[in-house]
Parts: sequence; structure tokens; C-alpha cells
Amino acid sequence: MSETESQMESESPSESDSGSPSEPESTAGAESTAGADDAVTAVEQRIIDDAVSFAATVIEPQAERWERERRFAAEAFAALPDAGLTALLVPTELGGRGVGPVALARVLEELAAADLAAAFSVVVHNNMARAVATSGNDRLIAELLPRLVSGEVLGAFLLTEPDVGSDAAAISCSAEADGDEWVISGEKAWVTNASHAGALNVYAQTDPSAGHRGIVSIVVDPDLPGVTRLDRYELMGGHAMGTGGFAFDQVRVPRAETLVPVGRAFGAAMVGIDLARVLVGAMCSGIVRRSLEVAVRYTAGRSLFGSTVADKQGVQWMLADVATELEAMRLLTFRAARQLQEGGDATLTAAHAKKFAARKAQERIADCMQVMGAAGYRRDAGNPLPRHLAGARLTGYIDGATEIQNVVIARRLWDRPAGPLPS
Repeated sequence: MSETESQMESESPSESDSGSPSEPESTAGAESTAGADDAVTAVEQRIIDDAVSFAATVIEPQAERWERERRFAAEAFAALPDAGLTALLVPTELGGRGVGPVALARVLEELAAADLAAAFSVVVHNNMARAVATSGNDRLIAELLPRLVSGEVLGAFLLTEPDVGSDAAAISCSAEADGDEWVISGEKAWVTNASHAGALNVYAQTDPSAGHRGIVSIVVDPDLPGVTRLDRYELMGGHAMGTGGFAFDQVRVPRAETLVPVGRAFGAAMVGIDLARVLVGAMCSGIVRRSLEVAVRYTAGRSLFGSTVADKQGVQWMLADVATELEAMRLLTFRAARQLQEGGDATLTAAHAKKFAARKAQERIADCMQVMGAAGYRRDAGNPLPRHLAGARLTGYIDGATEIQNVVIARRLWDRPAGPLPS
């Protein structure tokens, strides 16, 4: 038991302790949606409702088992098409749902509240479908897109390499033109959905001297000769997203499988990064919200020295801080989502949202565990907090490390016009 916990448990109730409700609301800390709901259409609200149902009936009951067995959430992906969550970013005229950034962020918040890793797997698949719908040639749209929309194949995004992370333009996986084929060699790392993906969006360098302008995006079938699906990673948490790598040894791919041509591919990869960072903020909001709900319920039902744990002012204040910072991360996240939806530049606001949400998710989920005492540390008995804490740790890396967000923010600080110096 920590010193802080010991002090809390030794407190005797006093008149300064405010009472806690005997039946706490299940939506603790989620009294508002940070102004998000008035930016979604009636159709989008139904999609959000579908996500709530999917999280409760498919993800929540199985999430801990996926983590315990350290495997991909295959059951969730199998159920995804029936829930209408495989083509969220695909235009309606191509068979998709065509949701906007605000509604998409709300969907991901709800899915992550059940399990962040499963939610991130959904994001990656949807991004693959979007890329094919918006950048693919007629054949890819006619043949591959329907298979992604129907859930017949799972999509994956392959940019990161064993020696290349934040400096994405420095990739070394090569693609050499040979007549009407690409010959791909190299290795990709940290691939979400790697264990089950059936369509790979591979970013490769065609001309190292050209830097990022030499990068091309190619759709690769993982069953082609020369493609090796590497062992899945053993992680601190997040196994439901099936993270692993791929090796390519002189893999021949028809040039008709080019998704984004040389000169435009790197920009295409970066164009969605602001939205990706907004979605990380939304997923962090989901796991913090869920953790707060669990902590509120537990402390209200746990007796201690003649009252409940929730009657202790120290506990109340800890969870009040969680609620405040949850509200702040949601406001930052949905401000950036609105900017994207309105066609504005959200690079700075998305960086603020992701940085703040990723940091505070780790701190505040730990606080929720702390007020539950040792019970907060248990993975069984339906407690999702340890799994959510591991997921929160992951958000410090995905879609740009926290330090990269500081780079984005700092650049804007010095780009602003200088005001008068103090005399």
C-alpha cells in the first residue's frame, strides 16, 4: 500500500467530507460531449450509436481474453461489417458511410472505451479503405475496395521500419521498376493488423537521392512469393491489434497495384496525420472516461471506516482532477476535429490534443487505479484499468511520438510575428 493510499484510508469522516451519491452515474466525467454532438448529422449519430452497441456487445466481453491470450481481435473484425464500421471514411457513392472527422472521433472514443487496441485496429483498416477509395485507380476501386468494405480482407499500413520511425522520409525499403512490375525488398516494422492483414499498403523508396519525393505507395498481397509475415510482437499491452512486421525479398508486384505514385506518396501518407492525431486524442478520452466510471462505481460501493471510500475528500479530489482533465482533453480533441471538418488547418490543434491526451491518459488512469487500492491492479473481475493503462502508454508513440508533437508546437511558436520586446 502506498503512503498516499494509507493516508486516505486512515482519514476519519468529517463534516468537510462531501457525500457521494449512492448510485453514481455510469457516465462519470462524460456529462458533455465537448460540443461534438451538434457537429454530427442524424445519420452520423446513428453510426455513433452503432459503435456504442458494438463496443458493449463485441469488444467489451472479449477484450481481456484477447489480451490474456496475446492475440489479434479476430472476432471483432469478423463482426465489424455487420456493424457498418469497415468503411467509415469511404464516400457513400462507393459503398461507405462517409462520416466526418467529428463523428469519426466520437466513434473511436466509444470503441476505445472498451479497448484501445481493438479501436486502433479499426482505424487502420478504415484508413486503408479510404486510401483506396480516394487514391486508387479504377481497377483497385472496382476489385479491392469492395473486399475492404465487406470485411473480406483486413487492411494494413506499412511505413515504419526497424531503423526508421519518426523520420519517415528516411525509409530504405526499396521498390525498383522492372518493366511493368515493381520489385520490392526490405522490411517493415510496427505494422498494426500484421497478423491477419490481407492487403498491405507498402511505402517504398524508388530513388534514395530524391528523399521523400522518391517514395511510392503500392498495394501488396501478403501471399505473394517473397513476402514473409514476421512473428507478432510481444508487447506490454495492446495485443488485440496484432502488431508485427513484414519482410520483402525481391517481391514482384504489377505496377498496376500502385496506389499513390512516386512524388505524391509521402504527402499522401502525411495528409491524414492531423486526423490520426485527433483520433488518438479521442481514443485517450474513451479509456480515461471508462476508467473514471469504474473508479467512481468501485469507491461508492467499497466500505471503509464506517463510510465509503468515495466519502473521503482526498479520493473525491483525485477523481475530480481526472474529470477536469478528461473534459480538457475532449475539448482539445473536438476543437481540432471541428477545424478539420470545416476545412481548416488543424496541424497545431491536433498536436496539442494528442500530446495532452496521451500524457494525461497515463497519469489519470493510474489515479483511477490508485483510489481502488490493490483491486485496481487486478486484471480479472471485469476490471479494464490495467489494460487501459497499457493502452495509454501506447498512445505516446502511435501517429507521432509526444516529442514530435512538441516539435510541431515549438515551430509554430517561433513562426509567429514577434511582438515588442519589454523595455
